[in-house]
Amino acid sequence: MDGIVTDVAVGVKRGSDELLSGSVLSSPNSNMSSMVVTANGNDNKKFKGEDKMDGAPSRVLHIRKLPGEVTETEVIALGLPFGKVTNILMLKGKNQAFLELATEEAAITMVNYYSAVTPHLRNQPIYIQYSNHKELKTDNTLNQRAQAVLQAVTAVQTTNTPISGTTVSESAVTPAQSPVLRIIIDNMYYPVTLDVLHQIFSKFGAVLKIITFTKNNQFQALLQYGDPVNAQQAKLALDGQNIYNACCTLRIDFSKLVNLNVKYNNDKSRDYTRPDLPSGDGQPALDPAIAAAFAKETSLLGLPVAAVPGALSPLGIPNAAAAAAAAAAGRVGMPGVSAGGNTVLLVSNLNEEMVTPQSLFTLFGVYGDVQRVKILYNKKDSALIQMADGNQSQLAMSHLNGQKMYGKIIRVTLSKHQTVQLPREGLDDQGLTKDFGNSPLHRFKKPGSKNFQNIFPPSATLHLSNIPPSVSEDDLRTLFANTGGTVKAFKFFQDHKMALLQMSTVEEAIQALIDLHNYNLGENHHLRVSFSKSTI
Repeated sequence: MDGIVTDVAVGVKRGSDELLSGSVLSSPNSNMSSMVVTANGNDNKKFKGEDKMDGAPSRVLHIRKLPGEVTETEVIALGLPFGKVTNILMLKGKNQAFLELATEEAAITMVNYYSAVTPHLRNQPIYIQYSNHKELKTDNTLNQRAQAVLQAVTAVQTTNTPISGTTVSESAVTPAQSPVLRIIIDNMYYPVTLDVLHQIFSKFGAVLKIITFTKNNQFQALLQYGDPVNAQQAKLALDGQNIYNACCTLRIDFSKLVNLNVKYNNDKSRDYTRPDLPSGDGQPALDPAIAAAFAKETSLLGLPVAAVPGALSPLGIPNAAAAAAAAAAGRVGMPGVSAGGNTVLLVSNLNEEMVTPQSLFTLFGVYGDVQRVKILYNKKDSALIQMADGNQSQLAMSHLNGQKMYGKIIRVTLSKHQTVQLPREGLDDQGLTKDFGNSPLHRFKKPGSKNFQNIFPPSATLHLSNIPPSVSEDDLRTLFANTGGTVKAFKFFQDHKMALLQMSTVEEAIQALIDLHNYNLGENHHLRVSFSKSTI
């Protein structure tokens, strides 16, 4: 088996028709079978029998629109959460695949799950439906690579023995030493809570305990399964995946620890086997011994997981999982809200004497890229705000609903509108509607930007950056006092390019951020203002 995974690339060198005629798809539908064998390279002709979404359930699923470079492991990983995967046929030339699950029930669960929202591989939408075939009969000589990967994955599902001869990039299989996983979240654009982790990892088995904490400015977790095999499956399927579209990437390793000692059940740590534990004070319940072992483990690893060449590329948990996870975190008011929908927020109880599209753009821009703002002509204490995606609107709503802006407690809810309409050409709406689509002030335009990791709820402490050398502490204290609040404390970072500044209330800090974010400090330096999680 040593050379199989690396040397045989089925469907790349062979023509896809040749591949098909060598792969016998058993089907009760003889017309379909002949269609498959006489395929002439036309996707539609070949698969027109497969295009009906309402086909009868089958444990064989037909997957279309796959990205060109997708691997067998990534396709198998789609099915893993729902049960055992028993066969796979990759049609590389057609960007399609057939995936066979052990039972029809598992296939039905998978199709139902992915029908609510589109699953993604490598950030591209793919399409999953029932096949007309009741089982896959694949010619192993032609389908060796896929079979080898499937064997590796199946071995992991049923045993703890390592599989030799598989490459890291194809199957990422290692022996399961421990039922405890060590999880690091990269690009943490949205908050990831203990409940979100429980929701995602429970698909692979019973989660007994979770401890979360921040180390080296990164959100991390230790998660213990009842069985090392479950930990192995979860690592295989989830390592490198994104919890939400294009962010919150999971980096997963086995921990050296084999048992976690949880002292408190709260939002930082939980022992699901012991509901009787006290809640403590909300501090991470990290046992000193665990902390010491963790420090050692971190230094042993040296390289961040992201830097390992050949690691699985992000698969992107589908939006359904993001919505479910967000719901678990108590942030979503509506079931099934995905990143695609509800980008528009309705903000009410605004101070209509003071509010402007620009002030709303600046405040809501802390939590996402604001595209358009419209203050309602007949109801000037309300406004519609269109964010770049549904996740950003959820984030802004969860952080800003109930905050005070210009002396009034604002209400933020999802709007029924899909977009914010701009006024018709030549119509003067008194500057109540503004399009910010091309604004240079968007914080989250660059993928992987550090801003993704620094999103915090409104707080009295502000983080200032891009400060020129000539600007002193007194200059900044005076500038922020002029916004109408009181500066309670100030601290420069070592390089004097950044600082923390504390106002006396959260409302004053919100006001200061609205007034001074992007303020020109001279020397071509525009001040950047964010909320901080620190206190001075």
